[in-house]
Amino acid sequence: MRRNHSMVNNFLLLGFSDLPGLEGLFFSAFLTIYLLTLTGNALIIIVTLVDQTLHNPMFFFLRNLSFLEICYTSAIVPKMLENLLSEDKTISFIGCAFQMNIFLITGAAECFLLAAMAYDRYIAICHPLRYTLIMSDIVCSELVTSSWLAGIPMQVGQTVLVFTSHFCGSNKINHFFCDFPAVIKLVCGNTSINEHISLLEVAVLGLIPFALISISYMCIASTVLKMPTVEGRRKAFSTCSSHLMVVMFFYGSGITVYLKPKSSNSLDTEKFLSLFYTVLPPLLNPLIYSLRNKEVREALRKLWKRKSIFLFGFRHTYENSVIPRSPCTISGFRFRFF
Repeated sequence: MRRNHSMVNNFLLLGFSDLPGLEGLFFSAFLTIYLLTLTGNALIIIVTLVDQTLHNPMFFFLRNLSFLEICYTSAIVPKMLENLLSEDKTISFIGCAFQMNIFLITGAAECFLLAAMAYDRYIAICHPLRYTLIMSDIVCSELVTSSWLAGIPMQVGQTVLVFTSHFCGSNKINHFFCDFPAVIKLVCGNTSINEHISLLEVAVLGLIPFALISISYMCIASTVLKMPTVEGRRKAFSTCSSHLMVVMFFYGSGITVYLKPKSSNSLDTEKFLSLFYTVLPPLLNPLIYSLRNKEVREALRKLWKRKSIFLFGFRHTYENSVIPRSPCTISGFRFRFF
């Protein structure tokens, strides 16, 4: 009697198990990267909320990008860290579906949010007199909300289609998380529908935002080159440089994996290439914005100064509190209270 291939209760994430001697090193490296990612993006969120000078659309989008990066990396890295330490590298059927769905939704949201940030820079440089009118609080909120919602129908549909398919005998996923290309290889029968939907997703959720970003920057470049002064051109380009670097890194690493020919790389190679669009961008984004953006650097300095003043003031208050510092005598012994 033929086995029912759809009865799969869990999957085995092989991850880096083919390099057992390096799993401890990988754990230390990825844990460090993850903690730095959380710290860096959390700092961006806190600074843009606390500093009143950063209450404008550009930093509103940056704050949401940082929150998105935390969600994006947290869908993958904690389970990967657990598997690096544990002998049991399984993930439940529902857990795998949930992980892939969150990864796909947050990835699509980042594409559209980067496009919204490019539109914000376009309005700021090409239509500066109408900037505050066009980029109102309502418009910014609608752009962020639309970025989150844009990919949900298609990505949820793709996830449901994949995980309601019949899976072949093996439940081993040669990856460190439930990525679509790795999971779809375990599905029995014809997967052409899934692959066509995947290509449609790349076109709609990836290439369309990229086209909008490209158009925005072509308009920006045209406007900047017409500016009469070198200083004006320099300032205009400097406001876009951080965002442009993030876009190039995010799309460049994603295109390397998702738009390459099928036979060009093995799954092991894809696994390592995936690190460049799953782990590194959330780490590098806050570094790029904090190092290249003068306003963010200044806000971080003010936040650090405020923290130092608070800690020093607390210590000074504690040392001069109601506890007496003068000596007192008890039974012939002298004591001093600190």
